[in-house]
Amino acid sequence: MYLGEIARIKVGLVVSRKKAEVDLEVKAEYPLISLKNIQADGTFTDEPIEIFKSKEVLDAEFFTREGNILVRLSHPNTAVLIDKEQEGLLIPSYFANVEIIDTNVLPGYVAWYLNTDKVKGELLKSQMGSHIPSTNKQILEKISIPELDLSKQQMITELQQLYRKEKRLYQKLMGEKEKFYKAVTYSIIKMNEG
Repeated sequence: MYLGEIARIKVGLVVSRKKAEVDLEVKAEYPLISLKNIQADGTFTDEPIEIFKSKEVLDAEFFTREGNILVRLSHPNTAVLIDKEQEGLLIPSYFANVEIIDTNVLPGYVAWYLNTDKVKGELLKSQMGSHIPSTNKQILEKISIPELDLSKQQMITELQQLYRKEKRLYQKLMGEKEKFYKAVTYSIIKMNEG
């Protein structure tokens, strides 16, 4: 099955066309997702979300919704599944918003598959543009998604969530170990000076 058969795909908003140049033009302010908010593994970073000042009120179609998948249109084409906490973010044009419409397909499974080396390699080969190579909606629509029954899709989704949770905990542990190492080495130097 092709992604275009199981999902609605829409490229984000070209924000430069809606940006208020002066404060008097501001009609609305929106949280704007940017490349720095997404990690290569398809998770959100701890970087703060920017605020976008718009000269007009924007349509709901340009905002993230739980269960949708954002796909970065340039290399490394990271896909990220939107959770409840990331709802309502303005999607700029360097992302595509993928809304799964087939009830036999889980968004978590599709997000995982879009982040596989196989898909990323195919997208890299098909990128167009001379200045900043990128992928477009038509290329995304032609990505072939392996058909699995719902229980296997659920298994992959749960494994992916567990892996990410373990990875975050490991990174946190490494950060704590780094602080501990620095404190111990600093105290050894201080003892030597005294």
